[in-house]
Amino acid sequence: MAKTTTDEKSYHAHIRNIKIVRYIVLILLTIICLFPFYILIINSTHYTDDINRGLLVLPGSWFFKNLTNTLKDPQTPILHALLNSLLIAAGCAVCTTYASTLTAYAVHAYDFKGRKFIQTFILAVMMIPAQVTALGFYDLMKSFGLLNNYIPLIVPTIAAPVVYFFMLQYMQGALPLEIVEAARIDGSSEFRTFNSIVLPIMKPAIAVQAIFSFVTSWNNYFTPNLILGDSKLYTLPIVIAKLRASDYLSFDNGKIYMAIFLSIIPVVIIYIFLSRYIIQGVAVGSVKG
Repeated sequence: MAKTTTDEKSYHAHIRNIKIVRYIVLILLTIICLFPFYILIINSTHYTDDINRGLLVLPGSWFFKNLTNTLKDPQTPILHALLNSLLIAAGCAVCTTYASTLTAYAVHAYDFKGRKFIQTFILAVMMIPAQVTALGFYDLMKSFGLLNNYIPLIVPTIAAPVVYFFMLQYMQGALPLEIVEAARIDGSSEFRTFNSIVLPIMKPAIAVQAIFSFVTSWNNYFTPNLILGDSKLYTLPIVIAKLRASDYLSFDNGKIYMAIFLSIIPVVIIYIFLSRYIIQGVAVGSVKG
């Protein structure tokens, strides 16, 4: 009996030690991941000469000065570019998630000829990088008269094979076809069924992909720089790139770090609002597993 008690104590102590090691590893990984953001915030509070001297770990007193210099610089309209990026990123997130969910619903809920071919074709398109089709895309938009326009940056995001694939996988585990059949029997139209029944069930997956789509569009420099030539239409990555490309005499690291700091605030806000749906999606997946 005593031996059994000793073995149980040893086992529980072993489990406790494993948990402690796990927590230590997770804390270290968290610190490593957050350290660049910490340095970004710290550098945004310092004068450019202080930043050039080396690594800074304590906050300075130039935060509001850098903020004022960044916001009032007529050559780099940060707030205007931020609004432009917000408009494009929000439009991309809505178009991408809605259209991809609708496409996944069509493939999942309908059994039609050519279904497997369509699935294979969509996944094949996923393998083609955007840079390969950039020249053709630019010529096509030019022929349509859509240069210096946000339409080429928002509407084409409807075709998002990666998002479609994610939605289809989630739908196969979370959307029983019996619900769809019951709605049809009750006389519900297909779009009403999709909007009233399917979309609420898909909220966790939509939230995850909305964040990814928003961040991808928010950080996109290549396509907007290809399409937009008017400085009034510039997005935030283009304006920040213009800041970094300035000549050496006017190069201000404090302004650059402040601009980058301002650029991550909307992304953090979006994540805060949608994070509960992500946690809900993980919980649903865990229960089903």
